[in-house]
Amino acid sequence: MADDYSPSSAEPLLSSKQISYPSPPPSSIVSEDNVDNDTEDQNITFNYGPRPFRDLPFSILFLVLLLSTFSFGIFSIVHRNPDASNVSSFAYSHNTTSCRHLISFSTTTTTTTSTTSSIKYLIWTLVVSLLLTGPLALSLLWLLRHYAKQLVYAMLPFFLLIPIFFNVYWFVACTVSSQCTHAFQLPYRILLLVFVFLIIGIVVWILVANWHRIELTVRIIGVASNALASNLGLFAVLPCLTFALLVYFVPIVVFLVFARFNGKIVPHESKQGSEGVVSCVWKQDPWVPAYYTLAILTMLWSAAAMVEAQVFVTSGTIAQWYFSKEHSRPSRSIRTSLRNAFGPSFGTVCFSGLLICVARVVRAAVDTAKREDAAPGIVSLILRCCVNALLSAVDFLNKFTINFAAITGEGYWSSAKMTYELLKRNLLSAVFVETVSTRILGGIIFVLSAVYAIAVCAVLKAVSNLGVDAYFVAILAGLLLIVVLGFFVHVLDNVIDTVYVCFAIDRDKGEVCKQEVHEVYVYLPISRNNRPSLATRTPLSV
Repeated sequence: MADDYSPSSAEPLLSSKQISYPSPPPSSIVSEDNVDNDTEDQNITFNYGPRPFRDLPFSILFLVLLLSTFSFGIFSIVHRNPDASNVSSFAYSHNTTSCRHLISFSTTTTTTTSTTSSIKYLIWTLVVSLLLTGPLALSLLWLLRHYAKQLVYAMLPFFLLIPIFFNVYWFVACTVSSQCTHAFQLPYRILLLVFVFLIIGIVVWILVANWHRIELTVRIIGVASNALASNLGLFAVLPCLTFALLVYFVPIVVFLVFARFNGKIVPHESKQGSEGVVSCVWKQDPWVPAYYTLAILTMLWSAAAMVEAQVFVTSGTIAQWYFSKEHSRPSRSIRTSLRNAFGPSFGTVCFSGLLICVARVVRAAVDTAKREDAAPGIVSLILRCCVNALLSAVDFLNKFTINFAAITGEGYWSSAKMTYELLKRNLLSAVFVETVSTRILGGIIFVLSAVYAIAVCAVLKAVSNLGVDAYFVAILAGLLLIVVLGFFVHVLDNVIDTVYVCFAIDRDKGEVCKQEVHEVYVYLPISRNNRPSLATRTPLSV
């Protein structure tokens, strides 16, 4: 992996020197037999015109599943049994051989519980943290756009110092605490201490092994941040889509709660010693477990489809920015992407979400079976290998597919095929763009969240008497910041992938829509089967 883009000593890695490479693809890349088939691919660009509906059966299937979930959910509310929570007030009647309701007088006692200081501090801390996440994300975007190199190199030492600090701190704190020492003996503390240092050593090795790619990673992050900064509306639209998904889940959760109230109270005979005793028990209707399965599958598919829809909207918006003329901004780009995602390409989004959902469920089932089976047989091992290979194929297929569909409006299978051919024709890697950028961004998010958690803990220690609970509140505040900034990193990763596909389209047509993108993305790894010289990977001159 380290040799995929090693330039010669005569040219630095990120030289600003402009060397043109031929506009048409080399004859060795496109064979004569495939010239006619690739003619249509040569004209790939963003489709601004009306788009036909794609993958319509999957959108219909999703809507049928959705309507079934809501219809049976409403039925469960209407036909719920109000006696479901009063089973104890029923007794078996030998005269009628049925369960009858007993008249009982119950007294209710009202208890008041005062809100503890820990809960109040927790609520206020999370509220303040949530309000700060937006400005922090925008500030991080500004820093990555203008000072990406300085920020990355300044954060790299903290990738090691923060874990070392926490590792030593918990060890010393546990050693001086008699309660912790009694519960966690010294050999186990030393073992955990060494294990964490071993993980830190692996992180050091990863940094050293990829040190030559740090400069390229900084440039990639800077380009992606500039693209995202030019489309700041995504920061308002994408969280709104996530909030809409949560609102959409609320009635389904309500349906699941009321579904368990569908049934009846029936007699149940059980033996106590040598005599049989008849009691009254609650029996759910037979369709309730099936409805639980239906509703959970609908929620999983909806969540996966919403993730793919967010990728689609991000890709469509960034692609319109990429293919626009210099110093001009496309109008209503986000609105166009939203209309395409939930309109003509809704079936493609649903299909992609279904594949991702099935892959995740199958992977979780395989991992669970692996943990439960301590001594797997050869057949089980072979099945797991086949399943893992199939899931890897799905991940490979889905890579860049939804990005390409957002740009062209093609269906899922057509987008997968055309994307693979586009990258292969231009000697670009269809497997991986730049994973180091994701890891570095994740490290930056970890450092910022850890520093924020330490600051929150220090403030709570100074203004309150929470004691150990201050650590708990600070950890939750840090986790909240990780979730929000992690979403920011996820969006930035989608931007990197989209710009990569747009760069491939530019190379395929011998054009340059964004010169600053070509100056960076040209150094990304190329196909391992073809390694042209540096000159063929240098940006086009304009």
